[in-house]
Formats: sequence, C-alpha cells, structure tokens
Amino acid sequence: MDSQTLVCLLLVAVIGVVVDCNSEGDALNAWRSQLVDPNNVLQSWDPTLVNPCTWFHVTCNSQNSVIRLDLGNANLSGPLVPELGQLANLQYLEAFGNNLSGAIPTEIGNLTSLVSLNLQHNQLSGPIPASLGNLISLSFLNLNDNSFSGIIPSNLFQLVQRGNLRFMNVSDNMFAGTVHRGNLTVTTIIQDPRAS
Repeated sequence: MDSQTLVCLLLVAVIGVVVDCNSEGDALNAWRSQLVDPNNVLQSWDPTLVNPCTWFHVTCNSQNSVIRLDLGNANLSGPLVPELGQLANLQYLEAFGNNLSGAIPTEIGNLTSLVSLNLQHNQLSGPIPASLGNLISLSFLNLNDNSFSGIIPSNLFQLVQRGNLRFMNVSDNMFAGTVHRGNLTVTTIIQDPRAS
C-alpha cells in the first residue's frame, strides 16, 4: 500500500469520526433548543464545536462518543426529543428532578447500550413506550413521580429474564392493570393507584 492511499484512508477515518461526533452534537443541540434553561446549565453546549465532549454535563468515551448525560436537578423544562435516540453509545441518561414534560420518545428504545435511565420527579406523561423493552443493557430504570398512564409494557418485565434489569421504580404514576409480583425477580416498586 502506497503512502498516498494510506493518507487517504486515514483522512476518511478522521472525517468519519468528526461526522459521527457532529451528529451527536446535533442531537444534543436539538434537545437543548427545546428546553427552557433558566439557570444556564447548558450554556457550554456550543453546536459549533467539533464534538460535544467538552460540554458540561456530557461525558464521552475515548472515541469521543457521548456515553453519559448528567442533568439531574438542573431546573430544565421541556420535552425529551427523538434525536436522543441517535446517541448510540449512551449508557447513562440522568435527567431526574426537572420539569421535563410530554412523552418518552419511542426512539429512546434505540439506546441499546443504556445502563441507567433516571427520569424520576418530572412531569412526563403518556404511556411508557414498548420500545424501552429493547434496552437489553438496562440495569436501572427510575420513572417514579411523573404522570405516566396506561399499562406497563410486559417486555420491560422480560428484561429481567433476558437482560440485566435489577431495579425498576414506576411508583407515583397513573398506571392501570395488574402486575403479578410473584413472577418478578427484580426490585420493582409499583404503587397501586387505589392506595392513593
């Protein structure tokens, strides 16, 4: 292989990494554009940078891919956006204790590397999307103290048998239906709506 071909291959590899990082920055910027941020927590989220790895509350791996978002108790308002499903290597989405509203986008089910999804103490509503059953690496799911309704998708409980799910808290929502606790080997906290 001649040196010119090697340089071309290296250039293609570098451009591929930059494009991938920019797509993650674009996804996060799409979320930021929908959020109200009265405390300027997201001030460092500059979409003109090569990648989002220098932004506060964002952690990246050695390949400059986003693996963690830490936005708990940040006083943010607004929705979760479908673009978050493009963060292919995301392992931790910590957005608890905010004023997030609307539904969980089905695209969150694309985050198959996700280990922890913590959205407790928000104003999220609608059904829990069945696509969350695709999160085969999920170990920690905390959705309590929101306004979710409908039934809990059965494939979430199947994550216990085929995945790593060890903790699931969906209390203080407006779910309907019956959960057979005897079939669960996970720490699950479910509040009976009739107990309120």
